[in-house]
Amino acid sequence: MPKKIPMRQCLGCREMKPKRELLRVVRSPEGAIALDLHGKASGRGAYVCRNTECLKKAIRAKAIARAFDTEIPQEIYDALLAEMEAETNGTR
Repeated sequence: MPKKIPMRQCLGCREMKPKRELLRVVRSPEGAIALDLHGKASGRGAYVCRNTECLKKAIRAKAIARAFDTEIPQEIYDALLAEMEAETNGTR
């Protein structure tokens, strides 16, 4: 019997994809929002495709704020975009 592949939905494009293909945005128990590149950080997670366009769509639709049921400051969004761009450019 083949192993089941966990699927998650991207907040930007709303497509179901394998968990390993997505980046996890996490809200820690302390309330800090960060990009979880390894998928192991503790806290509530939400998933976004590994491209900046999906993250920008999720920001425009306020999908991340809705997923975490909290208001997210613009500085956090800017940091997430910068971190994702650095990760996709291979500078991380």
